Order: sequence, then C-alpha cells, then structure tokens
Amino acid sequence: MPEQNTPVVLGVDLGTTSTKVVAFDAAGRERASAGAGYSLREPAPGHVELGAEDVLRAAVGATRDAAARASAAGCTVAGISFSSAMHSLVGLGARDELLTQVITWADTRATEEAEELRPTDLGRALHRATGTPVHPMSPLVKLVHLQRHQPALFAAVRTWVQVKDLLVRRWTGQWVTDRSTASATGMVDLSTGDWSADALRVAGVSPVQLPPVVPVTALAGTLTATAAQELDLPARTPVFAGGADGPLANLGVGAVVPGTAALSIGTSGALRVAARTPRVDAAGRTFCYSLTDDLWVVGGATTNGGVVLRWLAETLTPDLSFVAGELGEAPEESLIDLAAGVPAGAEGLLMLPHLLSERAPQWSALTSGVLVGLQRRHGRGHVVRAALEGVCQQLALVADSVEDAGSEIAEIRATGGFARSRVWRQLLADVLGRPLSFAAGGQEGSSFGAALVGHHALGNLDMVEAARREVRIGEVVEPDAADAAVHARLRPVFASLTDALGPTFRALREFTAESTGEPEGEPAPGPGAEPPLDED
Repeated sequence: MPEQNTPVVLGVDLGTTSTKVVAFDAAGRERASAGAGYSLREPAPGHVELGAEDVLRAAVGATRDAAARASAAGCTVAGISFSSAMHSLVGLGARDELLTQVITWADTRATEEAEELRPTDLGRALHRATGTPVHPMSPLVKLVHLQRHQPALFAAVRTWVQVKDLLVRRWTGQWVTDRSTASATGMVDLSTGDWSADALRVAGVSPVQLPPVVPVTALAGTLTATAAQELDLPARTPVFAGGADGPLANLGVGAVVPGTAALSIGTSGALRVAARTPRVDAAGRTFCYSLTDDLWVVGGATTNGGVVLRWLAETLTPDLSFVAGELGEAPEESLIDLAAGVPAGAEGLLMLPHLLSERAPQWSALTSGVLVGLQRRHGRGHVVRAALEGVCQQLALVADSVEDAGSEIAEIRATGGFARSRVWRQLLADVLGRPLSFAAGGQEGSSFGAALVGHHALGNLDMVEAARREVRIGEVVEPDAADAAVHARLRPVFASLTDALGPTFRALREFTAESTGEPEGEPAPGPGAEPPLDED
C-alpha cells in the first residue's frame, strides 16, 4: 500500500538535448520520473542552438507526466524547482517575442572575440571578477559577438535571458534568474552576487535588459492558471528559482564540503569542488560559480566526453554498431570492449579528443581532435583506447589545475552515463590515479539537487546538510597502480599537445572558415544539420 499524500518536489532538469523531471520526497527517495528530448540545431558552422519552443514543450510534457506518476504513487506535488544547463542565451523583443533561439554552451561562433579578449588585461580582470573564463561558451562573449556581427538584432533585443529564465516566466509570469545560473554568464560580480557594471559595459547591455538576480532557494512565483492547466497541477503551486546543473550536481552527490569533488561524464565532462569563499585561479584555468550565498564550486568543464565515444561508434566501427543494434545493445559497449583489449597507454598512441574544441583547463575554442604517435601496428582498439584515455586525461588536467589553484581534492564522487561501464570506471580511476566513489541508490546529479533546493525553500530540510546525510556511497573503484603509473608518465606529453599545436589549430580554423564560404557570424538559411550531441 503506497504512502498517501507524501509531499514531493519536482526537480526539472533542463539539459542540452533532453529535460528530465524527477519527484523526490524529503527523505531523498525518488518517487516518480519522466523525460522528453529535443534536437540541437547547427544552422551554420559553429552555431549550436536549441529551438526555444522545443525546450518549453518538452518541459511541459515531462513535468506533466512526472506529476501524474507521482500522484499515482500517492504523492502530492508541494513545489517545483529547476536545474539548467549553463551558459545559454536567448534574446527577446519588446513584447517578449523570441528574436533568437537558445544559443547553447556548445556554440563557438564567438571564438574570434574570445581569442581577442582572453589574453588582455581586461579579459583577465573579467575572469577574476566574475569567475567565468573568457570563452565562446560565455554569454558575455556571445553578446560581444552579436553586437559586432548582428547589430540590428542586438539593438532590437529588449531582454536577454537564459533558457530556464524563459520557462520560469512562462509558468509564473515573473522574470528572475538565480545567482547560480547567472554566475556562469561572465556578468556577475563574485564579490556582490549581482550584475557587474564592468562586465555589462563590455557586453553592451544594461541591467534593465537582464532579470533580477535571486538566491537559488527564492520563490520565483507560483503557477499561473494557464500553466497549472497545462501541467495538470493546482494553480499557485510554488515555483522556486533553482540553479545551474553543475553546482546542483555537487549538491546532488553530496560534494558540498571542501575536499570532496563531483566528477561527471555525460556528453561533456566536468570536475568541481566546493569552496567556502569565492576562489579564482590566478593562471585562469578554472571557473568559480555560486551555489548558495556562502558556498561556491571551483573546477573546470570539458567539452568532449561521451560524444567522443558516440562519434567513434558512428565513424570508426559502423559494423560493430550494426551488430550491437541487432543484439539490442548500445554500440558504445562494443567499442569499450575493443579498448579493454589494449594495454594502458595504447602502445604509444595519444589522442586529443577535442572534436568540439575544448574548454578547461586551456579554454581555447581553436583546438580540434588529433591522433599522435599513430603507426601501422595500431588498430581500432588502440584508437578507441587512446580516445577514452584522452577524455580521462583532460579531466585529470582539470583536477591538477584545481589543486594547483589551492583547492584540496580528498575524494572524488563520480556520476554520468560513463558509470554504466565497468571498463570506463576503472580507466578513469587509473588515469586520475585516485579512487572514485559512486553513490548508492541511483541518486545523482542535478535533478536531485534541484529537488533539495525546493524542499529547503519549503522548510522541510537544510539542503546542504541533507546532501551530506542522505547521499551514501555504494562503490569505490581503486586505481591499478601499474596502469596509473603509465598514465602519469604520459600526462605531461598529453598536456603539451594543445600549446604545441596552437599555430596549426589557428591555421586550420582559418582554412576551414574560408573553404565553407559562410559569412562570419551569420547563420545559413534552413534548419541545418544536427551535431552529434546528446545528454547521457
């Protein structure tokens, strides 16, 4: 007999290619879930967007389904809270009409502006003040690009928001943005938690064009009658601001005390450790984003994670992908089996897995994928092994940068689609040279963190203490000492490749821009091709 009238909070996680909604009770138990997907668009080289209405429809459908399933399980929806992918940008006109689609974190059209600004005194000062690296992912840099290349559009936009802000507006009628998500725009001052006048001058926008910044636990509003009808929930259901998916993932796995890091590999990857005060790496290798008014996360995001494995399956092993599909298996499993048969270090083959350029710790959008050391003896298994090791080595460089910048890493709690693979779990532990902890009970990431925020706002718990108390470790993977030594020896070689190949990357980018014939900054007509990005 299910418990009746158990209050739950719906954690709505707006991801890169899907929205996931999970109902959690105050004890941290998952009571219901639902999801809906959407496709990324690439209307021009470097332009990676989402249809805003696609995301909003998916959020409505997934939330309605999760709420219905929670009700069937004897639960009552006490509130809604959000998690969202960071660094998005949407421009709206005078009547809140869409003038742009959702420009995502993966969009690199502002590479030229980022490369110009990052090495300057101003660029370094902006990173120190806001905690956000100067990179094409940053909404600040996106705005600089749009002002330069699409001035008419830029002038027509009355309000600039992120995708979660747009959803909150649709459901409550209110414009607000949470401090966690806002802190990843490159336009919030870490010392004040509000919009930075200096950053806004660089971006060419005024505070009245941006939503007011509120804490993650703030009541953003309540469901309007229209939204309540769409979601089949009571009108005036509380809607809380929620936060950014990265910081909330730390909350979701209990990595909320200094020394405990959260590491994830989905489409992309990231490593973040909690800090009691804002902390910015003097060398510019890490970010610092807000979680609460007295808790921040320091770390780095990598652009290339599971997307590398998906690309390999599609291009290198279509035969294995076909067989796997016939057997009802994921094609990535066949690839990982190939890699498992190759020794650590792939017999001298290294791969920079920068298929979608790269972020931390170099923060350069000029990089691309590279195989180094390729010889006739190397086969498909070596290439796959080198690619997986490259993904892991990039995260190891992030970990090294976090510690170099003064943050201790005593424990790493790992989540993401990669965790389904025993081989990949072990490989990551070996490359990092550290044990990896995995949460028991399937609690992971951002939707749980969002739900904790909602329960905190309702007075049901203290979210930070609950994260520490409720998250239990189910498995610890220890590194193999011999393999870890191999990866440690190769790490400086791997680390040197990006800088050494810098002139090559720049020349190839110029050649590609010329050969495509696309005018800089302007999208090509039509829907374009979909890039191989999806959330795990």
